[in-house]
Amino acid sequence: MKNCEYQQIDPRALATPTPTPPPHVGQEKREEPRRGPRRKWEVFPGKNRFYCGGRIIVARQSGVLPLTLGLILVTSGLFFIFDCPFLVKHLTGCIPVIGGALFVFVVITLLQTSFSDPGILPRATPDEAADIEKQIDSTGSTSYRPPPRTKEVVINQQVVKLKYCFTCKMFRPPRTSHCSLCDNCVERFDHHCPWVGNCVGKRNYRFFYTFIVSLSFLTAFIFGCVTTHLALRAQGGKGLVFALQESPGSAVELVICFFSVWSILGLSGFHTYLVASNLTTNEDIKGSWSGKSGEDVTNPYSHKNIFINCCTMLCGPMPPSLIDRRGFLPEDQSVQTATTGIEVPGAAAAAAAATKSEMNVICSGPKVALGQMQV
Repeated sequence: MKNCEYQQIDPRALATPTPTPPPHVGQEKREEPRRGPRRKWEVFPGKNRFYCGGRIIVARQSGVLPLTLGLILVTSGLFFIFDCPFLVKHLTGCIPVIGGALFVFVVITLLQTSFSDPGILPRATPDEAADIEKQIDSTGSTSYRPPPRTKEVVINQQVVKLKYCFTCKMFRPPRTSHCSLCDNCVERFDHHCPWVGNCVGKRNYRFFYTFIVSLSFLTAFIFGCVTTHLALRAQGGKGLVFALQESPGSAVELVICFFSVWSILGLSGFHTYLVASNLTTNEDIKGSWSGKSGEDVTNPYSHKNIFINCCTMLCGPMPPSLIDRRGFLPEDQSVQTATTGIEVPGAAAAAAAATKSEMNVICSGPKVALGQMQV
């Protein structure tokens, strides 16, 4: 071993370090990395937006929900301003009461449909997905092969095929479908409605049905009241032009209601048929139980009774939300989401990158394990 020569340094020759002032209280709090477990809605894999701490869930593509709400508000507002005073004076005071009750019911059911969980199923964890693939691959082959697309189960003596979802890594339960717009598997999926800006499924179908039915009543009620209002003003030889000049807002209501009442009534009638048959829009369009494919099939979910089908679809107990969006992530999953760079503060991201670099330098084993965690 070679001898090393050391030279003593005078401590007084060293520059005295300048003491750094303590950071400002607000700045320290701003730069401090986030601590504690994260909530599940913050790292939700689907294409959804969350508000009020995860209490409200909406689709990322809101569709024409603002237009729907705007048409309802504008039409009802014009009705209460231009038509109700005249009708109360010449007919009865119950008209604004009935119109107000229908309006409130329509808005409440619309917001419930748009801001509630339609029945999203949580995606399989990596361990669950690996277990499913092991059960599928019964040959014991170590080479990778994609799992089969379908799996058959028997429901009420009727064979039902379950499809494998490559996004959620699981076999979809009966009547479940994956929505491409929201990127979620929705239980008892009916359809994705752009007018409400959300999927319609097991947990919000009753709200959607009551919304379109109550909207049908509100539209027909306003249309009838506006027609009566203009007819009364046109009496005495004054004519329709004079009536529209006296109440210009009624003309706007008349046009909106005339072009919308027919489609809304038709939609309400179609979904009434679906409720009575215990069908979904997705099943009716595909002809799953209509025998269009030439097979002798029947709807295994129908109770063969209209009253029981309606009670099952609309009056059953509300199933709980399965995604637990306000729940806390386990500590290991919180660290995992931090390393993947999902909405991590700057200090936490730097610490995660440093930890990952150290693990890569030590040996290859932790590096492989970390890669498996990030899948």
